[in-house]
Amino acid sequence: MAVVCSKADWFVTSCSTTLVALNRKQSGEPFVFDCSKAEKKPKESDGDNKSAGEGSEEKDSDRILAFAISASGKHVVLTDDHKRLVLFCTEPSWKCISTRWVVRRCTSLAFTQAEDEVFVADKSGDVYSFSILEPQKVGELKLGHLSMLLDVTLSPDDKYIITADRDEKIRVSFRRSPYNIQAFCLGHTEFVSSLLVPAGHPDWLLSGSGDGTVKVWHYETGRRLHSVDLRKFGLDSENTEKRFAVSRIISSPDGQHVAVQCEGFPSVQLFAVDCGTEGLLNPADTLTLPLSPWDVTFDSQNQLWVLLESEDMNVLLYQHFEQHWRLCDSECPELKRITDALQTQWHLFKDSVELESRFKHLYKVNFDNMASYLQKKQERLDMENKKRAAANGTKPNKKSKTESGAVPHSTS
Repeated sequence: MAVVCSKADWFVTSCSTTLVALNRKQSGEPFVFDCSKAEKKPKESDGDNKSAGEGSEEKDSDRILAFAISASGKHVVLTDDHKRLVLFCTEPSWKCISTRWVVRRCTSLAFTQAEDEVFVADKSGDVYSFSILEPQKVGELKLGHLSMLLDVTLSPDDKYIITADRDEKIRVSFRRSPYNIQAFCLGHTEFVSSLLVPAGHPDWLLSGSGDGTVKVWHYETGRRLHSVDLRKFGLDSENTEKRFAVSRIISSPDGQHVAVQCEGFPSVQLFAVDCGTEGLLNPADTLTLPLSPWDVTFDSQNQLWVLLESEDMNVLLYQHFEQHWRLCDSECPELKRITDALQTQWHLFKDSVELESRFKHLYKVNFDNMASYLQKKQERLDMENKKRAAANGTKPNKKSKTESGAVPHSTS
């Protein structure tokens, strides 16, 4: 799957093993980084990784697992399936600063607002911090969960680390002393897949989940302010039993709009943030798309970019005008610059197609133990009946429901 993010003037996307960065305002060749050609891991440390608990049967690849851009757009970091952590600076020109190694495969990255550290969440439930000011310094373990982490973010004042895991929990920990937990935000019924502290609302936390809801929290106290069931917006109108997950929550830089993307649906749901009501998201528009989007992002001008799995129509651009979101003309100079640049690099995107849901194996599985027990009991009784019949030389008798384990009705 391809992922996109925009900060400052940069439009950055990852696809399979490659990171592509385009300047929205200036023409020129894109910056392209191919992880398959990056620095390889020293052989002497291979044994350490295997002993750390990750199965040796899991083959390394160079596929990018996550990337993040700092608030100023001056730094970008990515991590791949080969357990690299690659740090870039973007000014005055793109340059790889360092390549470090993580212990486990990572799921999410987050810069501090001060841009002095980047936090790395991994599949084993741990969070490490890596220095930006000392780009060769090894990572430091900060905190751990008992289950896989799916997202990590920080409060705007860098006071708290906020983590979300497979077991429906959102934990708010102190950054300077992560062993101190400030609060839990509990209420989702499936894994928490996405976190966001929206622009302009530093006390709020938005969370998306495999239960098909978006919730708004006052994260410092763990209090839930609002919950939105996305089934009400027609995302699942044809099949009410189908499960779906929120794959992305983003907010516009001005803090007035929130966009929600759900995996497997050809639409994006937009909300207007009601500043007069605490934590309320008001439905604004539903953008119907020609196919399910890869990813969405807001740029610094509050425009919404949608990345599609189509060479001919790879990017759509929406602008907010007269209380509605309008699709920009394909001849818009900024859009045309990005579209043309991506078309020249489209061969890199062909391997980004995912054949199955990336959340498929995260859902809870319910087992009907009683049905299995009754079935095995019935099979055992039938077998015993056949044995008795064979010993007596008679045909086996059919057992009554009472004899096969059902409780008879009592009469008074």
